[in-house]
Amino acid sequence: MKILHHPQVEDIQISSVLYALSDPTRLGIVAEAARSGEQPCSHFHAPVVKSTMSHHIRTLREAGVIRVRVQGTQHFLTLRSEDLEERFPGLLEPLLQAASQTISDHA
Repeated sequence: MKILHHPQVEDIQISSVLYALSDPTRLGIVAEAARSGEQPCSHFHAPVVKSTMSHHIRTLREAGVIRVRVQGTQHFLTLRSEDLEERFPGLLEPLLQAASQTISDHA
């Protein structure tokens, strides 16, 4: 089984986090993870093919934004909100509010 890399809190870089959140699909994944808590990857829907979704999830994981837990063949996503708050206090909440506003504007 492949070991998934998750950066330690002190290794999370602001540039990586902002890059990961700069894509609307990834921002939508993060907003949904914030609302729903830990969910299997299949719970998150985006208008992209499976390989592209895997790329988005890997980008978020390697940036330290989400944690992916493997259980059998399932991969479960969790937002690392506590870690991000510890590393960059006050960063995540305004981004999630903006994402929710953007999503509701397009609904």
